[in-house]
Amino acid sequence: MQSAAFRGTRVQPFVACAPLTRSLNISRRAAPTPIRASLLAPAAPITVRGWDGSESGTQNLSLIVADPETSKGLVHRYLITVRQNMRAGTASTLTRGEVRGGGRKPYKQKGTGNARRGSTRSPLIVGGGVAFGPKPRDWTIGMNKKERRLALATALQSAAPDMVVVGSVAEAVPEVKTKNLVAKLESIGVFPMEEKVLLVVAEPTEAVALSARNVENLSVNRAEAVRIYDLLNADRIVVESRALDFLNAQFGLDLGEEEPEVEGELSHTAA
Repeated sequence: MQSAAFRGTRVQPFVACAPLTRSLNISRRAAPTPIRASLLAPAAPITVRGWDGSESGTQNLSLIVADPETSKGLVHRYLITVRQNMRAGTASTLTRGEVRGGGRKPYKQKGTGNARRGSTRSPLIVGGGVAFGPKPRDWTIGMNKKERRLALATALQSAAPDMVVVGSVAEAVPEVKTKNLVAKLESIGVFPMEEKVLLVVAEPTEAVALSARNVENLSVNRAEAVRIYDLLNADRIVVESRALDFLNAQFGLDLGEEEPEVEGELSHTAA
């Protein structure tokens, strides 16, 4: 039964509001400004030093980097991807059904004054199982190949002010001697005992690797496998001249066909 207020009324047809919009001069939402996916960064000059501390000119670093509007988020997402993929996912706990024992009722249901118990392996009791504890799982997440390349190149280009170019490290450190390697780095103004240093070499030798591993703040990366974590964590970056040429060729205008080993070789953690 219709209400008295609506009885006999007619529904008016829908009328478009375009004329009203034009009369009130309501502007439409402006189209979003397109963001470039990548661009060639201006050449950043990097000082070239000899192992005696003298300057011998400069070399340029000019890579294809992400747009400034998206670069920070892209590099952060790549760092999170690498760090999360390092997780082994082997952390595991036992539930109350997996802990040995607990099959017998510890005491009678009533008359003891205690809370009723059916097992001594309850998560509420010491020695019992774990409620909602971790179980082995795969933490791996993916990221597009082009995004990984762009993120690493962006991080490399942004670190140019902290870089110094040197000659062959293998020739400067021909034998396994940590003291000699530290002295060579200090001669060019880099102090691995006081600041975090990343050494990027074209072809690492056993003498360089063994000499550097005893210095806590010193990391050694190959040019074709620069680790994003070491790059962002370093205060100073020492790059061999050949390694810098490789980075310009790999991430600059002359992009290589093969993807560099950007995932790194860091150890896994249990969680």
